[in-house]
Amino acid sequence: MKLALIGYGHAGRALARLLRRKRREFPFLITGIHTLRHGTAIDARGLPEDPPFGPRAASAGEFLDAAGADAAVELTTLEPYTGEPAISHIRAAFARRMHVATANKGPIAHAFAALRAEAAGAGVGFRFESSVMDGAPVFNVWRHGLPGLKLLGFTGALNSTSKVVVETMERGGSFEDGLAAARTLGITEAGGAYDIEGWDSAAKICALANVLMDARATPQQVSTRGIGRLTPERSAEIARQGKTVRLIARARRAPAGVSLRVRAEVLDRRDILACAPGTSNIILFHTDLMGTFGTVSIDPGVEQTAYGVFSDLVELAGHSATRTL
Repeated sequence: MKLALIGYGHAGRALARLLRRKRREFPFLITGIHTLRHGTAIDARGLPEDPPFGPRAASAGEFLDAAGADAAVELTTLEPYTGEPAISHIRAAFARRMHVATANKGPIAHAFAALRAEAAGAGVGFRFESSVMDGAPVFNVWRHGLPGLKLLGFTGALNSTSKVVVETMERGGSFEDGLAAARTLGITEAGGAYDIEGWDSAAKICALANVLMDARATPQQVSTRGIGRLTPERSAEIARQGKTVRLIARARRAPAGVSLRVRAEVLDRRDILACAPGTSNIILFHTDLMGTFGTVSIDPGVEQTAYGVFSDLVELAGHSATRTL
């Protein structure tokens, strides 16, 4: 399967390394890479990890036409307020009957139902495993492994930057020290503002609810309160009580629809939601037939994000093979 990558940051490069490592078993070939900063690279024979970039294509559509690929991989940075330009990139791929795999939560949070319908109309696949938990299996578990189960709601500690900031203040550092530590780890969205204000968590909760509960929500509809007013003094006081603060995303089915909220909550340190520190994340699913179960991602990095995209591509390659029979 030939691939066209839109965006080529840390996750894109990790994906290129992974594809090269597994090429004998899974013969994917990157024939195009399109970036805002470096330009565009095209080679029908396949591009190296450090491709020779030329002038940037005038549009994503022009790039996709030139790449001649079977699938587009959308890896641009989150824009939580609109999901653009990633949504337009994905639509350009569907218009060319190309499969899409993305690690960008914005399109799933803002336009999942419409994009799902467009993919079905084009007869192509649309996958997004890495959009919420850095490649940890969430959507694929529900897609393939839980027949007959109804999701009643879910609860998650899904933002790493806020945890790093809180843990830094608990150790005596400042709010700014915590943000600097998160930036050093490379986990912040837009310098940390999206994380601190709860927008990153709001986008993730919408992506999950839209896919798993047909919520058709956007981040603007999520009741959100971040950690911006938390101080080192208050953090230390909470820690002395054997508690901590976590930015918690909660979704539940209600008579009027799906209720979504993100809050900075004070939790006992023994609470399972408080037991995934630093960059680790946890989500608990509340169901009708199997009670509550969860998924934990331990210290994920770009390699885990790359694997989630890779797993999507493997599934899409099977979709493509089936479609051509």
